[in-house]
Parts: sequence; structure tokens; C-alpha cells
Amino acid sequence: MDYYGTHIRKLIEEFSKLPGIGAKTAQRLAFYMVNQPEEAAERFSKAIIEAKKNTRYCIKCCTITDGELCQICRSEKRDQSTVMVVEESKDLVAYERTKQYTGLYHVLHGAISPMLGIGPNDIRVKELLTRIGAEDIQEVILATNSTVEGEATAVYISKILKPFEIKVSRIANGVPVGGDLEYVDEITLLRALEGRKIL
Repeated sequence: MDYYGTHIRKLIEEFSKLPGIGAKTAQRLAFYMVNQPEEAAERFSKAIIEAKKNTRYCIKCCTITDGELCQICRSEKRDQSTVMVVEESKDLVAYERTKQYTGLYHVLHGAISPMLGIGPNDIRVKELLTRIGAEDIQEVILATNSTVEGEATAVYISKILKPFEIKVSRIANGVPVGGDLEYVDEITLLRALEGRKIL
């Protein structure tokens, strides 16, 4: 039975498609939006459309940005010889919050997962290799998550970087196993970075 009517039901369905949003939260969000003034709903929908239209990937590090190059890649103050490899843009943001890492990043947009059919060609590994061949990079820090997929990705990348004869390191295990960097506090992230091991 359709208790709320077609429009509310459709809105609930759309919210429930978002990651981490269950049926009750989707319902709560739908009712919240319907009870907002029309201008607020228009601002919300416009923000989604504008973000979708204008968001792109940095041509250098592949993070989400709204220009050709992200702010970090544009900055001349960053250490151009060090690149930290992370799975997602949100992991980059987590390390930026520490205000201690001064190098560059490379965002893979995922991790290798044979179970899910995700291989090296499905993430931004090729772009990383292109950068290393073209730029004066001395160290690559592998900061993928401490999950089976994150570890597999780190091992794979460390192997394919061997011919480049550059320093390859892995963040220390201060990050909880199975944990996403996004949710780890700044001090733990900093200790993991400082305690990184050469592979």
C-alpha cells in the first residue's frame, strides 16, 4: 500500500539509494525536504546539479576538483618529490587535516578486489605510472586502507614500481585493520605516516 503518495515514495526511494542510508533515514530525509520552504528545496537540487555538472578529476592527481588542476597540485609550496597514494578523495582530505603532510597525492578511486571484479585497470594505477615516468618523484607512500583490498592494492603497486628504482613506503599499522582513513583521527594518521616502512 502506498501510504505517502507517489511523489514522497519516489523521493524516499532516491534517498535510500545513497550509501549508508537505510529506509528509516531515507524517510526522515524525504519528510525533512518536503517540509522545507520551496527556495531551500530549489537550492538543494541546484547544488546537486551544479556539483554534477562542474565536478571533474584533477589531470595530475585524479582527485575531485572543479578546475583542471586541484589546489594541492597547483601549489608551489608542496613537496613535488613525494606522492601519497590513497584510495579516495576523502582519504586525501583526512591527511590534509593533519596539516603535517606537505607532499602531493594520487587518488586511485578504489582498490583492487577480485571478488568484486575490480582489477588494476579499473582504478587509476596507469595514471600513477605515467606521473612517475614524467615527474621527479623520489618517494611513493602507499596509504591505502587497512583492508584486504587496500593491502592487495599496496602490494600490487609496490611490485610494479620496482623498475622505477624509487623509494616506496607503506603507512604503519596505527590505522585499525579494516578501517577507512576517512574515520581515523589526525594523530593516528600522523603516527601512521611517520612510522611508514620501506617496501
